[in-house]
Amino acid sequence: MELSLLVTIARRELREALRNRWLWLYAAGFAALALALSQAGLAAAGYAGLGGFGRTAASLVNALLLFVPLMGLSVGANALAGDRERGTLLYLLAQPVSRAEVFWGKALGAALALLAALALGFGLAGLALAAGGAGDATAFVGLAGFTLLLALAALALGLVLSSLTRKSATAGGAAMLAWLGLVFFSDLGLAGFTLAARPAPAALLALLLANPLQAFKLGAIYSLQATLDTLGAVGQFALYRFGSALPWLLTAVLLAWSAAAFGAAYTLFCRRVDA
Repeated sequence: MELSLLVTIARRELREALRNRWLWLYAAGFAALALALSQAGLAAAGYAGLGGFGRTAASLVNALLLFVPLMGLSVGANALAGDRERGTLLYLLAQPVSRAEVFWGKALGAALALLAALALGFGLAGLALAAGGAGDATAFVGLAGFTLLLALAALALGLVLSSLTRKSATAGGAAMLAWLGLVFFSDLGLAGFTLAARPAPAALLALLLANPLQAFKLGAIYSLQATLDTLGAVGQFALYRFGSALPWLLTAVLLAWSAAAFGAAYTLFCRRVDA
């Protein structure tokens, strides 16, 4: 794989993504959300500390939980399917470039566009926080880090959908269904399973970690230095079982999700005979 070709393709994908009006709409919405988060949550550290933030922190994390996966899935779903529909992907593959250079170049460009949009939101929130002279910088950076990891995992899942579809509209619809499945149906299914089977906290924690959104929720609440009591017995068990190693475990889970999804998307892309 030639680095110069990969960078060229990534820059082209970055320009394409930055021309997407939906991305800027997501960026503006996320900026408003992150600003509200900093004002309502982190700024409270100057009064009572984030340790007693509890339920408020959980509700704000749930807002991020709804917004960020939709953003990542949408960007990823359009990365390959849009070019395939327009015929530009076939033209690109006819050039002296490999499929690996095309895929990883487009993935890198889409990731940079997504991270830039998220950085805009957290940057504005950080400036507001610094201007107010309140908040915990470590907690803020930790929350931003887990949000970026969730965004990468969602982007990778979007690329899987984009590798499977021929039209951007189909990929976008599949991304919406995946978002609904991850955000709503997984929670409802997990709640129903818990009521029916009453699993032990260890088994329930394993089920939670099988969903990247739940891993993000645990990590975000831990980063905010709020108590995991808001997640009930599972949160308490996770903190008791792993202690200070919990954020590293959750980081590894999100990275593993991203690596597995990127690998699956690349494999599917290479197996297609119609570009």
